[in-house]
Parts: sequence; C-alpha cells; structure tokens
Amino acid sequence: MLRTLFIAVFLSLYILILGPPLLLYTLVTRHVDPLYWAGVRGVMFFVRAVGVKVRVEGLGNIPAGVCLFAANHTSSADAPAVVGAIPRRIAVLLKESLFKWPIVGQAFTLAHFIPVNRRDRDSAIASVEKAAQAMRAGQSFLIYPEGTRSPDGRLQDFKKGASALAIKAGVPIVPVVCSGAQRVMAKHSMVIHPEEIVVEFLEAIDASKYAWEERDVLNQRLHDAMATGLPPGQRPAGFPGARES
Repeated sequence: MLRTLFIAVFLSLYILILGPPLLLYTLVTRHVDPLYWAGVRGVMFFVRAVGVKVRVEGLGNIPAGVCLFAANHTSSADAPAVVGAIPRRIAVLLKESLFKWPIVGQAFTLAHFIPVNRRDRDSAIASVEKAAQAMRAGQSFLIYPEGTRSPDGRLQDFKKGASALAIKAGVPIVPVVCSGAQRVMAKHSMVIHPEEIVVEFLEAIDASKYAWEERDVLNQRLHDAMATGLPPGQRPAGFPGARES
C-alpha cells in the first residue's frame, strides 16, 4: 500500500501544480502537445519510481500514418504502460465517468479524448463516429476492444467498436498486447507490486481491405492475433496454446 500511497500523493501534487497552467496554455494556444506529454511522462515517472518496469517491443510494426491502436486491458497499471509506449500523441476512447475528474477530465477533453457511455448503444455509436471523423482528419486513437478490464488477466471477447472504427476511418489497426500488468495491480486491488510490464506492438492489420459487412471477420482476426501474441496464461481458455488454470 505504501507504493499506492506514494503515487496517489505525489501524482496528485504533480497534477495540482502543473495542471492548471498547462490547461490555460492549451486553451490559449490550442497547442496540445505540452499538456499531453507532461501527463504521460509524469505518470510514467511515478510508475517507474515505485519499481514497475516497462519493456517495449515491436515498435517497427507501427505504420507511419494514422492508425488505431487496440490493446488488451487487465489492470489499472496497463493504461499508463501502453500509452507511454506509443511514440506519438494519440487520443483515447474512455468511459465518460473519467471526464468528471477535476483537472484530469478537462485535460482529457483538451487532448481530444472521446467519452463513451457503454450503457447507451446510440451514444456509443455516436462516439465511434466522432472518433472516425477525428481519425480521417489525422488523429491516431487507442481503444480497448474488450470494453472493460479482464477479471483474471485472460483476453476476453471483443466488442465491435474497434473493427467498426477502423473500417469507418479506413486506417490500419495495430494490435497491442500487454502482459504482466495484472501482476502489478490486480483488478479491484489497490496494492502495487514491483513487477515488469511488457508492451508489444504486433503486425498491423489493414482495415481498408474490409467492407462494413466484414467487421465481424476483422474483429475475429484482431482478437486471434492478440490472443496468439499473449503469454499462454493470458490467452482465452480453450484458445490454442492457452495454459489452463
């Protein structure tokens, strides 16, 4: 719990000290990069300060242009690891409740992150359409196809948002597999363990080759690619090579 308390206290101070002036700067200049990178690098500094290591592999698989990063989600620890590993500014589709946090919520909005109400289908569809428009205008995005954190670290079934967004925007999907984060911080736990998180970028999938009617096919291809790229203990039960509990 001491590691968690350290991050809670010092990250809060970091946000309170740097957040307001960076928000004001962004509002005045419309230049988002300083706000974005101050947030990402600040969080990663505190993550590493409590003994969590992040190893990044497969950077050569990231296309030069706009793309959709699709990552598995097992823990509160994998979000900073994945975002910190992506070597460009991205926007994220996030649950809308996160936008209500003071300072942080305003930063998400200014960084063009898009809120998603997963309980309202029409609202979720509208969020995907808004993200597709932003991608067509040149903004790369990160999405979690499972829709929520895995309870046991294994890859879950995917929602259809990732494939729908990639097809609408006509951009490649970069599968991102994150392993070890569930050992750092389990779901519903506040205890941080000093373990290593591995973030690997897999070979991109060209979504422009898929018609709208083929989004389920693309979704399954993405799921299988990520399942294959994960360690045996994080593959779905019954998937080839999965290690059963």
